[in-house]
Amino acid sequence: MESTRPSAEIVSHHILATANFADARARVLKDGDTFAIFDHDGGIKSGRLGEQGIYHEGTRLLSGLRMDLEGRPLMFLGSTAGGDSGQLAMVLTNPDLVEDDRVRLPFGTLHFGLRTFLLRGVCYQQLRVKNHSTSRVDTWLSIAFAADFIDIFEVSGQKRTQRGTTLAADICSNQVRLRYLGLDGVLRQLTVQFTPLPAELSPSAAKLDLLLEPQQEAELLLTFACKGGLFDSQSLPFEQARNVMQAKVASYSSWSCHIQTSSGQTNAWIDRAVSDLRMMTTDLPTGPYPYAGLPWFNTPFGRDGIITALECLWLRPNLARGVLGYLASTQATAVIPAQDAEPGKILHETRQGEMAALGELPFSQYYGSADATPLFVLLAGAYYERTGDVAFAKSIWSHVEAALNWIDNYGDCDGDGFVEYRRASATGLVHQGWKDSDDAIFHSDGTPADGPIALSEVQAYVFAARRAAATLAKALGCAERAAQLNEAASALQQRFEDTFWSEKIGTYALALDGDKQPCLLRTSNAGHCLFAGIANPARALQVARSLLAEDAYSGWGIRTLATSEIRYNPMGYHNGSIWPHDNAIIARGLARYGLAEGAVQILNNLLEAGMHFDSDRMPELFCGFPRDPGEGPVFYPVACSPQAWAAGSVFLLLQAALGLEISAIEKQVSFTRPQLPRSLDELRVYNLEIAGATVDLLLVRRDHDVGVNVLRRDGNVQVIVVK
Repeated sequence: MESTRPSAEIVSHHILATANFADARARVLKDGDTFAIFDHDGGIKSGRLGEQGIYHEGTRLLSGLRMDLEGRPLMFLGSTAGGDSGQLAMVLTNPDLVEDDRVRLPFGTLHFGLRTFLLRGVCYQQLRVKNHSTSRVDTWLSIAFAADFIDIFEVSGQKRTQRGTTLAADICSNQVRLRYLGLDGVLRQLTVQFTPLPAELSPSAAKLDLLLEPQQEAELLLTFACKGGLFDSQSLPFEQARNVMQAKVASYSSWSCHIQTSSGQTNAWIDRAVSDLRMMTTDLPTGPYPYAGLPWFNTPFGRDGIITALECLWLRPNLARGVLGYLASTQATAVIPAQDAEPGKILHETRQGEMAALGELPFSQYYGSADATPLFVLLAGAYYERTGDVAFAKSIWSHVEAALNWIDNYGDCDGDGFVEYRRASATGLVHQGWKDSDDAIFHSDGTPADGPIALSEVQAYVFAARRAAATLAKALGCAERAAQLNEAASALQQRFEDTFWSEKIGTYALALDGDKQPCLLRTSNAGHCLFAGIANPARALQVARSLLAEDAYSGWGIRTLATSEIRYNPMGYHNGSIWPHDNAIIARGLARYGLAEGAVQILNNLLEAGMHFDSDRMPELFCGFPRDPGEGPVFYPVACSPQAWAAGSVFLLLQAALGLEISAIEKQVSFTRPQLPRSLDELRVYNLEIAGATVDLLLVRRDHDVGVNVLRRDGNVQVIVVK
């Protein structure tokens, strides 16, 4: 995805795998530009390369949090991780407290209920303590905290020669203010506040006395208010803050459409995907935008936002509008080599934080992506077909034309008709497709490919972008421009077939290097060519066979690189791992060419894989080891979880299996040879909106067929089933 991971050598943007995110049973929360990663018991383990902490605008503020009872850690009983509540709930109790060889406070005497949520840059914690004994309890609780104010890139392992100044803590009554003045001149601070007033308070800990009669309950409130360069958070009274948070969650949960199935496991996957997308989506002035993933990518990414929007387009088109609006507003207008920016190019990522502000990394506003620009055009066309929103199409048409101009005049840097990339920034990404790790693009002998590099899927996206732009041009009354774009798409399709197809490997080459030599590798990238529709139908069948063959298909999903290739590594970030979004895109491509059985196979196996992941959450990726009976998939240790396009994969997989298409222009919903896996007998779709009309649908599996029943229809919309 967005970060680079090497096979052996250390590179500039490598995320160090010093802590296992899977083993930590981490609990995550996010609200806007603030997110938090807690241990399963609600604490935060200190450690420079541990991911846990509270982060705000690209900087970790709170880096340690621990609750002890008389110097002994509380004992964990259980936790509930987020979901539709928008909060974390932990249950803890006291250990045996021994004094003079006597158990003074037996285990389980005190119940500690900890609830945590985020709102507008503030972390709120409510700790309820109840005495379940028949005697009075007189004890004390200590809460230790720490703030390190290090940049997210430092947390991931980046080294800095200089840092700013940690200022003296400011203690006043029931609060401590911790401060750091960065080299960028920004004062970052964390205000820790306790209610009631602690018995003792220092720059790193608070002591709170607990005197509880039998069955008595006490309440302790903590807030951690963040301040950064752009935002100064203000704490609200706890109950008011919780009411605001819950109302916010309720509004996001009101999707344009809801899905329910006969399978409890599938429902759990769908429900988690909905809640994760709600959490990852941030309201920007241009509309909702799904931030990429936690912990490393809590920020807008162009490619990720577009693909997430495409995954969710059939049931939540408003997300696509928000993504298009933001990316249009940040579209490059000048050549800036330090940012890999060129006129018309679509954003790769934007970052806050001290290192980005100082230019230690190029990512404050970075354009090093060869595929985000054609994907932007593709999404613009798909959004129009889904909604019929001519006014919005007209409002972004100039941005679509600017993107097409970049494709023709900057993307094709050597004039051969293909879009290539080569970084202009010395500190930018070496590879600029979705597989952007430093060792992802190479030849069959393992030799790295030198640029400029033309990726197979990027050409496919350009083909689809021209077709989509032609549809938009026609809708806006530009018939001549539409004809030009269709002609250009057809010409590219022929060049692509002549140049990228390889009979030797039975699929499309991964890429062309700077000498126009093909990288003849069996990779998942070829499946994106099916998704975009550039593939010749006969060759599409060969590609499908290649992707579903044993060396490419693990039993859990399609690997990024087949086991037969020299650099295959099931633990490699892009060279043998399995990515849910990649598989969803491929499944959609298989369905496009009438190969729905393959799409259903992928859906079913990813569903089975999801049963093994914590909280029913589909991670960014997992390892590509072969599936063995009785064993689950292997988690990738530093995968983002949650991650937006992994969460959205379930919706694209269902769309692929059902052969579902929606046209607001024709006011119809169509199902072409719909199928469901054997684990799903029924699937219900509620409140599906098409051009002002809505329908509720019931889909029932019957052996190798699926029946589609209209339960409710409001307005003028057709439901068509093609068998």
